[in-house]
Amino acid sequence: MAPVLWKDDDEPELGDLIEIFRTGYKHWAVYVGSGYIIHVAPPCELSQPSGSSLMSVVCEKAVIRKDLLREVAGGDRYRVNNKLDSKYSPRPVNKIVREAEQQVGKEVPYSLATKNCEHFVTELRYGCGESQQVREAVGAVGAGVVLFGVLAGIGYFMSRNRQERNNQ
Repeated sequence: MAPVLWKDDDEPELGDLIEIFRTGYKHWAVYVGSGYIIHVAPPCELSQPSGSSLMSVVCEKAVIRKDLLREVAGGDRYRVNNKLDSKYSPRPVNKIVREAEQQVGKEVPYSLATKNCEHFVTELRYGCGESQQVREAVGAVGAGVVLFGVLAGIGYFMSRNRQERNNQ
């Protein structure tokens, strides 16, 4: 299956954020023209640029890379997603592209929770790194913990009531 760009199949505009749908997560990049993107790639993912690797969970360093969008996406779907434009004003396109280009080849700290590919591109576009993907995951985990606690509490009280009835 060929990658799908959900913007009327137009070429993205300079400075656009590109969301690539991997299995289990989304990879993010910034479009810099002529089919190229700049993105954060943990070394454990470099051997499979178009693959879905969750090994980035254990990586502490990453490399800023400039690659062809079609090669990074491989067979995965992707789209332009400037999702925070309504929350933050995008920085001037020339600054986004210049700062992204200046970072190519640099090794940077990487953390799935605080310094991932989404943080990198939102920092470039808006001047503040943010990852909704991480926030949503933390929210889901929190909801799961609360649900587990509620179910455990119900189980405890049901078990206690059963024991009290058996002791009568």
